Amino acid sequence: MQPVYIATAYLGPVQQYCKMLQYREIRIETAENYVKQTYRNRCVIAAANGSLSLTVPIVKPNTLKCRTKDIRISDHGNWRHLHWNALVSAYRMSPFFEYYADDFAPFYEKRYAFLLDFNEELRRLVCDLLDLRPVVVYTDQYEPEVANDFREAIRPRHKAEDPSFRPVPYYQVFREKHGFLPNLSIIDLLFNQGPEGLVTLRESILPQDPVR
Repeated sequence: MQPVYIATAYLGPVQQYCKMLQYREIRIETAENYVKQTYRNRCVIAAANGSLSLTVPIVKPNTLKCRTKDIRISDHGNWRHLHWNALVSAYRMSPFFEYYADDFAPFYEKRYAFLLDFNEELRRLVCDLLDLRPVVVYTDQYEPEVANDFREAIRPRHKAEDPSFRPVPYYQVFREKHGFLPNLSIIDLLFNQGPEGLVTLRESILPQDPVR
């Protein structure tokens, strides 16, 4: 099977983690020119008032084009404190928040210089907690045309066709209020489903596509 190409993401959506289960090799793009308003520096969670987007501020590059791996995190706006408070408010009543809170809290205390490092350490933690073991390769040069390219297809408010992904509903704290909110950040699935989140990922991959 050919590898799948995805972008780095801040606590990426369920769809992205389905790719990590579906494909034997995951190539995370680091050599692209950074793209704004994507999951690269934001995640979407289910809060009391509905979907809530959390954005990691970045340092504006000195040039018009800057590789994703060179993007630095800004300390503007006390965002770490705000993000953690938002996660606590949204998920403190979820079944697995107390179980995992101590794993995630340090990420909102430590200062990371680069967005890619921050994203990838979070991704590795999530994969460990879900017992998901993808083979990850980081790109060292950008290839504009590749097979299984989801680098731009998985992004907020972008309904690109993905015939292999069908988000399966699961318990959410505010589901009775807002209905099921599909394809949120993986942290929503983890706090609500715990280790069983891996089953939900597997069920969200359409059966005609091979799953390892």
